[in-house]
Amino acid sequence: MSISNKVPFLDLVSLHAPLREEFFDVFRAAIDTGGFIGGPNVQGFEEDFAHFCDTAHCVGVGSGTDALRFAYLAAGIGEGDLVVTVSHTFIATAEAISQTGARPVFIDIDEATCNLDPALLRQYLESECDYDAANCRLVERKSGLRVAAVVPVHLYGQTADMDPILDLAAQFHLTVIEDASQAHGAEYYSKKENRWRRAGSMGHAAGFSFYPGKNLGALGEGGAVVTNDPGLAQSVRRLRDHGQSRKYHHEVEGYNGRLDAIQAGLLQIKLRHLTEWTEQRRAAAARYNELFSEADGKITLPHEAHWAKHVYHLYVVRVPNRDELMHQLGEAGIGTGIHYPVPLHLQQAYRHLGYAPGSLPVTERVAAEIVSLPMFPQLTPEQQGRVVSEAVRFVASGAAA
Repeated sequence: MSISNKVPFLDLVSLHAPLREEFFDVFRAAIDTGGFIGGPNVQGFEEDFAHFCDTAHCVGVGSGTDALRFAYLAAGIGEGDLVVTVSHTFIATAEAISQTGARPVFIDIDEATCNLDPALLRQYLESECDYDAANCRLVERKSGLRVAAVVPVHLYGQTADMDPILDLAAQFHLTVIEDASQAHGAEYYSKKENRWRRAGSMGHAAGFSFYPGKNLGALGEGGAVVTNDPGLAQSVRRLRDHGQSRKYHHEVEGYNGRLDAIQAGLLQIKLRHLTEWTEQRRAAAARYNELFSEADGKITLPHEAHWAKHVYHLYVVRVPNRDELMHQLGEAGIGTGIHYPVPLHLQQAYRHLGYAPGSLPVTERVAAEIVSLPMFPQLTPEQQGRVVSEAVRFVASGAAA
C-alpha cells in the first residue's frame, strides 16, 4: 500500500502546514524576549478563548487533566464527596475526581448520543439518595457521603442534554463541571433559555483539553478552565501556580500546572481558524452520512441530537464484529481508533468501587461495538469514499452479522 493511498486516522501535518510561518514567529518571539512562562501570549489567548466560549473568564493550564482537577478543587470538591459522571469517557474525567479525594459515581449513558442520560441521573439522585433540606445536602444512602457535583462529558464533539441536568443540579444544590475536552465550539439549544449555548458556558465551570489531536490542539500539552465565576477563576489561577497570587506568597498548597507562553501563542493562532475547521468537520460528517446510505442500516451512524450542533471531534460508528472491521480497514491502509474500549467502571484502577460487569449495560454494549473513523478538517471526499467503500464491503460480506 503506497503512502498516497493510505487514509490516516488524523492528519495534523496537513492542518499545520499553512500555519508554519506564524508558528515560527511565536518561537522566535519567545527566544528573542525570553518570555516562556505567562506574559501577553497567555493573557491574550485566555481573553480570546473566554470570548469564544461565551464566558467571562478563562485560565490556561498545563493539560486537560489539570483543567478538570483544578476546576473540581476550586469548586470545593474534596475528601468524602461523591461526584456523578459517566464511565464512557477518558480516564482523566474520573482520575481528576479521585485526585481531589472525592469518589466518582458512574451513571449509564443515552444510547443514541453516548452522553450522560438525564433520566438515569434523576433516578440515582431521587432513588438512591436523601436530601437534607436543613443543610442543603444530598446524601447517598448506601455510603452516607455527600453528593457534591455532576460532571457531564460532552463526548465526541456533542454536548450532553444540559437543561434537565442543570435543573436537577439546581434542585439538589449540586455543582456542575462540564468536561468539554472534546467539544471546542459545540453548541446546545436550551429550551429553557430559548437560545444556543456554547459548551463550557453552562455549568459552574468547564475543563478543556488542548492535546494535539483535539479540534483546538496545542503542539504539546495544554488545557483551560472557563467559568463565569470570578472567585473560581482566581482560585484556579492560584492552584496552577503553586498556590500563589503573587510570587513567593502562597495562600494554599498548589500545583505546577501553567500553560506555557509558546503553546498559548500557537493556540491563539489556531483559534482564529477553528470555526472554519469546525464547518469542514461538519461537512465531512454529512458526506459520511450520505455515503453510508449504501450500508443498508448495518452500520449505526453518529446521532446528532436536535438540540445540538456537533463539532465532530470524532466520527464514531457502531458495528458488530468491530475488531474484524478495523482489521479489514487497516489492511486497506485506513486508520481507525476506539474511544473507549474498556469502560472506566470495569478498569482495574476502579475495581475498588465495586461495579460488576452488567452494572452499566448501555455503556458496556456501546463499548463493544464502537469504532472511530478518520475525521479531520482536510479529509477529502475521495478519502471518505475509500473508507466507506471498505466498510460497506465488510458488512455486505456478512462479516458484521
